[in-house]
Amino acid sequence: MTQTTSSPTEYDGIAAFEEHVGEHLGYSAWRQVTQREIDLFAEATGDHQWIHVDAEKAAKGPYGKTIAHGYLTLSLVPILVQQIYQVTGLSMQVNYGVDKLRFPAPVPVDSRIRAGAELIKVDRAENGARATVRVTVEVEGSERPACVVDTIAAMVP
Repeated sequence: MTQTTSSPTEYDGIAAFEEHVGEHLGYSAWRQVTQREIDLFAEATGDHQWIHVDAEKAAKGPYGKTIAHGYLTLSLVPILVQQIYQVTGLSMQVNYGVDKLRFPAPVPVDSRIRAGAELIKVDRAENGARATVRVTVEVEGSERPACVVDTIAAMVP
């Protein structure tokens, strides 16, 4: 079994983080995705497709139950990743964007997910750096990941 990070690994500044390019940084804890969260996400986004919110109809559908929205899964990435690592000694770190976003498998209601993170690259800039981290969200018991995304964070010392 792979090891789950019990507390985030801290990297003191951009240079310390950059030393780990090409490495797997760890895993978050497992987290259950509930129907209440799915319903709240549907309400917030206006996406009330039956596969997400109609348990009776979804029971007869391809997955046998409701599934989380792909973008709900993506929205959980920050809270999962903060369990894996933190870069300290920065005045600011903000989301710069994402590349290569995919949703290969569904997240069935009440299933458990976790994230794994791999540092892909750190691009230095005049005012700091942009770090690309590949995040893979796994569903417990599934062979395929639910979400694979290259997140990009702008880091300012």
